[in-house]
Amino acid sequence: MTAPLVTILDDEPAIRTMLADALNEAGFRTMSFGRATEFEAALKTATPDICLVDLSLPDRDGLTLVHRLALEKGAVVIIISGRAQVQDRVTGLELGADDYIIKPFDPAEVVARIRARLRRGQPATQTGQTARFNGWTAHFDHYALEDESGVETPFSHAEGEVLRLFLERPKRLISRGMMQEILGGAAGESFDRAMDVRISRLRTKLREDPKNPRLIKTIYGAGYIFVGDVEWLG
Repeated sequence: MTAPLVTILDDEPAIRTMLADALNEAGFRTMSFGRATEFEAALKTATPDICLVDLSLPDRDGLTLVHRLALEKGAVVIIISGRAQVQDRVTGLELGADDYIIKPFDPAEVVARIRARLRRGQPATQTGQTARFNGWTAHFDHYALEDESGVETPFSHAEGEVLRLFLERPKRLISRGMMQEILGGAAGESFDRAMDVRISRLRTKLREDPKNPRLIKTIYGAGYIFVGDVEWLG
């Protein structure tokens, strides 16, 4: 089996080298870039399993790049940044990042977080990559929701994690604590706000009435319930 590919986008050579050394020693393949333009050119021929992205890039706004990677590429994106404010973390997660690591960091922590993300990205044994529910088809192999007429709407990897969580547990209460335990990340304001945004975006893509959603119901003070009937196709 081919080792997972991790791309590293950071304008500091020392950080790129430190991360590449730690990841290579842990059995990953790596590609490193100092500029966003080089990274985007490489994406035309390479498909990374994980993208490590610094927000302070010399030629591109890192947050814009994170949003594009998450939505258009369906990539797992982990932000590595010296911006430690809660609002920076919230914004990064809202735009589709799967995790946020603050500099300075221990390379071993980055390796551990990557391994955790890859494990969570594997489908559960009882489910697969395609699910049907209430006139919709969710394609987790290319991150798209398909309506009854065949029109597809893309969703990010992070949004897909939340959608899969609901579809694998229909008609069951999913608490905030359960979401945090399964999806990972530190509990708190940034996690809660990121989940709120991802669920709101899923409701929009499912053409839900925001005041009275049919499928993803909010149980105030308890969590959420997905009330549709789900069929997994493999």
